[in-house]
Amino acid sequence: MDGGNFDPLKLENQLCFPLYACAREVVKRYKPFLDAIDLTYTQYVTMMVLWEKPKVTSKEIGEKLHLDSGTLTPVIKKLAEKGLVTRSRDAVDERNLMVELTDEGRALRDRAEGIPARVGACIPLTPDDAARLYEILYKLLNGLV
Repeated sequence: MDGGNFDPLKLENQLCFPLYACAREVVKRYKPFLDAIDLTYTQYVTMMVLWEKPKVTSKEIGEKLHLDSGTLTPVIKKLAEKGLVTRSRDAVDERNLMVELTDEGRALRDRAEGIPARVGACIPLTPDDAARLYEILYKLLNGLV
């Protein structure tokens, strides 16, 4: 950031811009790998939540991914149409939408397993730099929510 004559509206003085641009570029690196398994990036991270916990409420997915229901609902619906998840109302509290992996959704994990390493190979950071960036980003994220 420009120290001497600081202009708060100069693009290069914005922390948000490199975060935004880097996020877009990193997600772009995922695209060919995700196209091969017919997922968008948002569908992919939703599936990652479900691969950790195969039956969860849509609210829990939204909390984990920092997504609102307006964004998440069509993602879950599309995953259900693809046969990767099922959707049902919680028997205890019908306000909660339960999302559960299907056998096909579980099997997709094997096809997706190599994606993080393949994308990581496209990112010009040392393992130490990546670990520091990860720590800083989560510190920022946790401070904002």
